Amino acid sequence: MKIFKFCVLLLILNLFRPDNVLAGDLRFRSDGKFKIIQITDSHIQANSPYSQETIEMLNLVLDVEKPDLVIFTGDIVTGKPYKSGFDMVIEPLISRKIPYALLFGNHDDEQDLSRKEVADLLMGYPYNVSKLKKVKNVSGYGNYTIEIKENSGKQTRAVIYCMDSNAYSTLKQVKGYGWFNFDQVEWYRKQSDRFTRKNDGKPFPALAFFHIPLPEYKKVYTDTIHRLVGTQMEKVCSPEINTGLFASMLEKGDVMGTFVGHDHVNDYIFNLYGIALAYGRFSGSKTTYTKLKNGVRVIELTEDTRRFDTWIRLDDKTVIDRIQFPDDLPLPESK
Repeated sequence: MKIFKFCVLLLILNLFRPDNVLAGDLRFRSDGKFKIIQITDSHIQANSPYSQETIEMLNLVLDVEKPDLVIFTGDIVTGKPYKSGFDMVIEPLISRKIPYALLFGNHDDEQDLSRKEVADLLMGYPYNVSKLKKVKNVSGYGNYTIEIKENSGKQTRAVIYCMDSNAYSTLKQVKGYGWFNFDQVEWYRKQSDRFTRKNDGKPFPALAFFHIPLPEYKKVYTDTIHRLVGTQMEKVCSPEINTGLFASMLEKGDVMGTFVGHDHVNDYIFNLYGIALAYGRFSGSKTTYTKLKNGVRVIELTEDTRRFDTWIRLDDKTVIDRIQFPDDLPLPESK
């Protein structure tokens, strides 16, 4: 009965959902703020009672934070029946008419659907502002941008890059996780240049979201001059290959911070050369490994400024690790 009611709700909302949501027309509020909730590694299994804990947490944080956008950074549903898992985790957003974007992790196509089939399924849900399609000559599914406009809806004021960090190494001699292919790095560079031209030669304030951390996240272990805020309880499971996405972001000067998941008991943030490297908070439950209370990362942009506020909201409404970037994480003094 619950599934039937949800299917009816999907049908009604698809018929009457607002055109601005269909177009991804996201705007700064009248107070100049734009709030994003990052959900990562929810590992939903529709038939597991543990996943209900994730849904309860999600309902709570949505009501408390009232975000303008929710971004899922991969490993969203990891058990069959696949569609039932997505129905379960997306319903709290649909019922509140909150726009959301989705990105792939390394586990999202390991069930009964391929990456393309998952992308096709997800694009059928209302209030989804993702562009989960294959871009010509670009690797992965789901390399796309989201523009946040001024309150009037006329001019773009900030940009979000969403990228598919792929899954596992494709080379026999290299173990471990996948990396951004050179065509994806070039895609980012072209998009960044396009937006900068659109803004009369000045880079827009931008954020980037993907699943697997960049190799640069390891700097917090190897270089103790960097101050971190948050939890650091496991090694960084980044790819062994570095194809230069971080270097490109430094060069282009638009991205203020990158936000990932993948490592369930890391949720820290630190400043590397002026870019915030951040984890989200593990959002799942006992369907996978964890030592942390589940929750979400919240990011709040301020219009026409190159800064953002961020904090962790836990499943009991507690707020931890609130900072403003870059003020609260200044660059370390050079030696």
